Amino acid sequence: MTTPVGQAVRSAGRRLSTGTAVAPFPPVPAPRGRTFRAYLALTKPRIIELLLVTTAPTMVLAARGLPGLGVTVWTLLGGTLAAGSANTWNCYLDRDIDRLMQRTAGRPLATGELRPRDAAVFGTVLGLAAVAVLGFLVNLLSAGLALFAIAFYVLGYTLLLKRRTSQNIVWGGVAGCVPVLIGWTAVTGRLDWTPFVLFGVVFWWTPAHYWPLSLTFRRDYTAAGVPMLGAVAPAATVARRVVGYAWATVACSLLLIPVAGVGPVYTVAAVLLGAAFLREAHLLAARARREEGPLAPMRVFHASISYLALLFAAVAVDPLLPF
Repeated sequence: MTTPVGQAVRSAGRRLSTGTAVAPFPPVPAPRGRTFRAYLALTKPRIIELLLVTTAPTMVLAARGLPGLGVTVWTLLGGTLAAGSANTWNCYLDRDIDRLMQRTAGRPLATGELRPRDAAVFGTVLGLAAVAVLGFLVNLLSAGLALFAIAFYVLGYTLLLKRRTSQNIVWGGVAGCVPVLIGWTAVTGRLDWTPFVLFGVVFWWTPAHYWPLSLTFRRDYTAAGVPMLGAVAPAATVARRVVGYAWATVACSLLLIPVAGVGPVYTVAAVLLGAAFLREAHLLAARARREEGPLAPMRVFHASISYLALLFAAVAVDPLLPF
């Protein structure tokens, strides 16, 4: 069943495709029961989950065991608030193009469920709360890193890079790497080589994870004028880049073995998970090169999520075992 909002979104898309000017959607107040869900949607909970999957295991590795309950709770809460702030501001700044893409047309600012001003206030409050929680209840270094991550994602990625270069997700992904630094500094109070290796894992992983998604939604990005690599380069080129970044990810994950002195559980997991991830990346490249059958880039996208989650699970488990 098509909702009035859905009809309006599709109508706007048709008018844009023919060059007709489109007036901005007027705000449509959400029913009270949906207001909470609308604000929650602004924070992009699934992205936050993935960030916490990298933060908590890093804290375990930093503590060489289970970190204190208090520092764990406050760090994860502060990280959640920081990510929610950055994602909310991303929705605020991208509300014009979100209306043009099928994947994002249901976001609260694109549909008019929430007013832009309210979203901006919400994002600001979340950011201030994140810095306060980390600064007063964890340490100033962790708070500073969180503030940097918010600023870089909002200013560096959303405003500067996203609409200007196909390398947007490469450098914009830096913000998504910072949670491992926050997790490490929350426990140790300082930075070291180990968290930077984990930073590198997430850095190289991000394009290999996101570019297959951009291939799937290349029409969306083209319609919105966003130069994601999948929208501006041939599929074979994108697939080759995915393979290269996947290899860099796996190589960086193996670097953790000598740097952090991790044990056999992590070592075996890194090798096996890396092999599975590389296999999917190479299969995508083979399909793109042959130009036969479905490209199926989402196989790599989903495989990349499983890879990162299980790899960091091994990071968490390894220090807890006696050997």
